[in-house]
Amino acid sequence: MKKYLWIPLLGLGVSATAQTGTKTYLLDEAPRYSEETGYGYDLVETPAKDSKSPFFFSVRVPDGNYKVTVRLGSRKQAGITTVRAESRRLFIESVPTKKKEFIERTFIVNKRNTHIDGNEYVRIKPREKRKLNWDDKLTLEFNGSVPVCESITIEPADTTVTTVFLCGNSTVVDQDNEPWASWGQMIPYFFDTNVCIANYAESGESANTFIAAGRLKKALSQMKKGDYLFMEFGHNDQKQKGPGKGAYYSFMTSLKTFIDEARLRGAHPVLVTPTQRRSFGPDGHIRDTHEDYPEAMRWLAEKENVPLIDLNEMTRTLYEAMGVEPSKRAFVHYPAGSYPGQTQDFADNTHFNPYGAYEIARCIVEGLKTQVPDLARHLKPFPTFDPAHPDNPDNFHWDDSPFTEIEKPDGN
Repeated sequence: MKKYLWIPLLGLGVSATAQTGTKTYLLDEAPRYSEETGYGYDLVETPAKDSKSPFFFSVRVPDGNYKVTVRLGSRKQAGITTVRAESRRLFIESVPTKKKEFIERTFIVNKRNTHIDGNEYVRIKPREKRKLNWDDKLTLEFNGSVPVCESITIEPADTTVTTVFLCGNSTVVDQDNEPWASWGQMIPYFFDTNVCIANYAESGESANTFIAAGRLKKALSQMKKGDYLFMEFGHNDQKQKGPGKGAYYSFMTSLKTFIDEARLRGAHPVLVTPTQRRSFGPDGHIRDTHEDYPEAMRWLAEKENVPLIDLNEMTRTLYEAMGVEPSKRAFVHYPAGSYPGQTQDFADNTHFNPYGAYEIARCIVEGLKTQVPDLARHLKPFPTFDPAHPDNPDNFHWDDSPFTEIEKPDGN
């Protein structure tokens, strides 16, 4: 028989199941987050009664995968709620609830910090120190036109959950702030609760610098048999010049390290060719700007018998289908004044906005179906996507998070 504890904190309560480590947090009674409580409202003001503003809720937990169940709804008002976690990873999108109606949704979140083992830590960049992905808390963002949530239940995920580790650069990373986004933070939305996405990608990284910073070692320390290791590099690797550098030289050596280390642990490596830049020729077709790096990845995939998702070709099709000018709507192209502190136009042809990131995540989903079918079994039943027929951006809905960034991510 399960034992339940009621722990009073500042006159408030947390319901805890002793045997499983499950805790339920009632939001109406929750305090502000502090080191003393270890849970509570965080980052922005605590929502007032009948508020329509986004809010955040954090809980201090160790590294690992967590099963999160949110009870969406309110006895006081109808709502439409979106839920993201950590650095804007999308899990729940625009769920409507009537007044006094409640809907429970469950998803799996990966939580990590920089500690590897002993005195060894991931060597993160100064601007990463502000990222929610690297702190000691699991943070949930409640957004939407009227975000409403009655309670949050958090428990350690079952050890049978498959973890998919993402390694890459700014086209993969969880971008914390608007208007930047990547496919890595959209892809959790497409999986059921048998899979957890652990996105270790970081802006500006190449395959060798990713290893040198300890990012791969950190991922490997959390990896188990049956997990997956995805690698998308090339944007920054191609800029490395000098003796021993090149697509078929140092780049191959680094990728082979990823592959061998994953297999050593019984995990499955997957190669992903780099997303195309938005670089059109006078004929209206995308120009190849990655030199021989995509082809080198195709060669390595065949030689090492590793599944390959050819995102390079899929995004070529996607951008050309959108067209020269309309494709700007998938990238960070915004006139000055669109975001606080933005004094100059954004005209970035490498980094995506949420719409572009979502479209590329849909490309990844289709690649999984053909190249990684065992993992694709855990995809939710979304309609088939054809990059030659992109979604209409006018039909894409995204509620901006409260935080913005006018400095572009590292890399291009």
